[in-house]
Amino acid sequence: MTPDPLQRDDAPPLVLLIDDSKEVHRLLRARLRNEAVRLIGANGGIEGLKMAREHGPAIVLLDLNMPDVDGFEVLRALKDDPATVNTPVIVLSGLATTQDKVAAFDLGAVDYVTKPFDLTELRARLRSSLKIHELLTMLAQRAQIDGMTGLWNRTFFNSRWAEEVSRSARHDRPLSLAMFDLDDFKSVNDTFGHPAGDAVLQGFASLLAHQCRQSDVVCRFGGEEFTLIMPDTAPDDAKILLDRIRASLEGTRWPRHPERVVTVSIGVVGTSDGAGSVEPSLWLERADANLYRAKEQGRNRVVASDLSAPAPRLAAG
Repeated sequence: MTPDPLQRDDAPPLVLLIDDSKEVHRLLRARLRNEAVRLIGANGGIEGLKMAREHGPAIVLLDLNMPDVDGFEVLRALKDDPATVNTPVIVLSGLATTQDKVAAFDLGAVDYVTKPFDLTELRARLRSSLKIHELLTMLAQRAQIDGMTGLWNRTFFNSRWAEEVSRSARHDRPLSLAMFDLDDFKSVNDTFGHPAGDAVLQGFASLLAHQCRQSDVVCRFGGEEFTLIMPDTAPDDAKILLDRIRASLEGTRWPRHPERVVTVSIGVVGTSDGAGSVEPSLWLERADANLYRAKEQGRNRVVASDLSAPAPRLAAG
């Protein structure tokens, strides 16, 4: 997956202006130049919807009267799309009737500014909407972050994994999924205490975060189990990365118990040419089966398979 260059973590929030007036585009580019935002523009509703889906702006400034698609229809489409439903929309319109304003708010607009607008007022409304969006985004993210390790949690994994499988199937792109389980983790807690166990969980989370690429998604699945989503990665390539992670953990020395080596077993499943019609849950079953095989074969190893291969047979008991 190629990251959107407009979505760098350290970049100011992205504002998308959808308006068919070139004069409005020129005016706002000039007057918002000193604001802590990046302004991109679309000259019509169809182009605007495409840019909103591609770039995920922090806020949309939307004209209602456009020749290709009515602004109300654009607003309805933005709020019907899971990718943009939470994006705040400020309407900029020459339509000043109460009926138009009520219709816009009913469709999900957060504000309504009538043209010709006062630029000082518009900047203030823009700042207010961006602040609210920032706070809501922060709250939503915290609900999906594991408090112990700082990684994404299982709730986030469930939604993101479904998206990645769908994307792989739609574009016939490689995809791999790994499941990790720290070997004999209970004995670390029992022998050295829970603070030592917590340090191992946090240390392994940090190792995963640093070893993986920016496009990979690392999650704590629960307890001592972790998952790694690897877009655009075939299973053979994933196995190389995962074996490097396994070896790095084995070579780590822990201040609370330097004599005790901690290892991890890893099961990975992937495809080189798209997910096809395979359900996300089946991927998890296959990855978990490979993890079981890694444990069964002596732990501290990676067991990988291609999704198109027959499922591994598990030993009874």
